[in-house]
Formats: sequence, structure tokens, C-alpha cells
Amino acid sequence: MAVPAEVRVQIERQLAGLESVEGVRILYAVESGSRAWGFASADSDFDVRFIYVRPQPWYLAIDLETRRDVIERPLVDELDFSGWDLRKALGLFGRSNPPLLEWLDSPVVYVDRLRFAERLRTLIPAYFSPISVMHHYLRMARGNFRSDLQRERVRLKKCFYVLRPLLAARWVEQGRGPVPMEFARLLEAVVDAPTLVEAIHSLVARKLASTELDDGPPVPVLQEFVTAELERLEAIAGSLAKGRGEPEPLNELFREYLERAWADEQAASRGVDRPTE
Repeated sequence: MAVPAEVRVQIERQLAGLESVEGVRILYAVESGSRAWGFASADSDFDVRFIYVRPQPWYLAIDLETRRDVIERPLVDELDFSGWDLRKALGLFGRSNPPLLEWLDSPVVYVDRLRFAERLRTLIPAYFSPISVMHHYLRMARGNFRSDLQRERVRLKKCFYVLRPLLAARWVEQGRGPVPMEFARLLEAVVDAPTLVEAIHSLVARKLASTELDDGPPVPVLQEFVTAELERLEAIAGSLAKGRGEPEPLNELFREYLERAWADEQAASRGVDRPTE
């Protein structure tokens, strides 16, 4: 679902405001959640996620480990902002963090400064850990299934909080690499049983036409798929490969973008022209 032009302007304005108020530079900002997945309801929130960097002195501190490395804003007018400090983001990237890997594949990008995302994507093969990613999605599917789908009526959005991570786990099992953000790509690639595909397409159509609170009775074919697939995937998850990346390439990337993000300000303080990016 495309972001309306007026909403995009508002989001970009608020991101610029965050930079000013927090004293940071945002390197990358995207849409996450249902609007990026491709099945947002009319009243779905806009889930804006971003990676930012602070000036160098902030990191040269004896209390660095106790400093807050996230920026969050309360949900207002359906806009939800949450960001990670560059150092935190790269540490999570080194551990093959699935949400961060999904951000790098978001179809809706609000900020992409200094080709940061492109650079980070080139490092994915060295750090991608199938076993870590698989366990992440299985925990998500299992937890949501137990808490939300075993009732007489279930919220439509909760169905996708189980279906999507299960399809993501299938994607990883098949050796396809990082999981794509868009649900349609997942579905097309890893599900070919006609009855199941039809049931999921029907659920997507209902979700698109619904509100966030709409619910309905469980769909038997989906319940059966989830139950069987959880058991099957949990049985093979431990056999997948682990990540193998070393920290130094990420250290180098951190130092590079810490310098480049503030190069214009440093140049201004020396009274010289801004370097060419």
C-alpha cells in the first residue's frame, strides 16, 4: 500500500524534527509493519523505523554502555516512530537480527543518506545466520498462536502475526536468504497448495477491507496448516547453519559513517567547503 503524499510529507518533516531535537543524523528510515507487508487496514498505523548516528563525542564516554541507544515517540495521529543508534543497529546486524534485515528490504523508504543501506546490504551474506533467523520467526509464530488464535473468534491482524513468521521460516528453510518484507513475495515463493493459497488470499482481502479490531471465526485450513507447520519446522530448526561474520567490517563501517554523517558540520567548523559525498 502506497503512503499518501501528504502523510509522507508529514513523516519526513517529523524525521527532520527528530534530527534537530535529538542532535542526530538519520541514515535510513523506512515503513515497517502491515503497510510495508502489503495488507494494511484502512486505519493501520504508520510504523516508521530508522537508524541514526550521534556526533563522535557521544560515543567517547566512560558511561557509553548505560546511555540510551533508541529514540521513540508516542503514537500520535497513527504515526509511530522508533529508531536505533548506529552502534546498536550494527551490533544487531552482526547477530542477523531479522527486523533489521527486513527494514533493509522495505518497499517504502523515507530517508536513505550516504547510500548507507546499500553498503549494509553488501555485508548480509557474511552475517546472515539461518538458525538464528529461523528461531526468531518460530518464537513469534508460536507465541502469537498460543495467545491469539486458539479462541472462538480471532482478530484478523493476529492471524498474520502467525502466518507471516511461519512463511518466513519456510523461506529460511529453503535457503533463500534474508526474508523479504512484502507478504505477497513470501506467499508466492513458499506456498503452492491451492486450497491454502486460496484461504490466505481470502484472509488478505478481508484484512484490506477491515479495521484493526475486526475479528471472525478461525479458518480451519489455516489452523491446521499452522499447527502442522510449527511442529515440522521446530523439528528441523536446530540443523540450520550459523552465522560466521567477524566484527571488524562492522567496526569499519561504524567509523566510516560516524565521520561521513557529520562531515559537513566538521567542515563548517574549519571554515572550508563541504566535502563532496
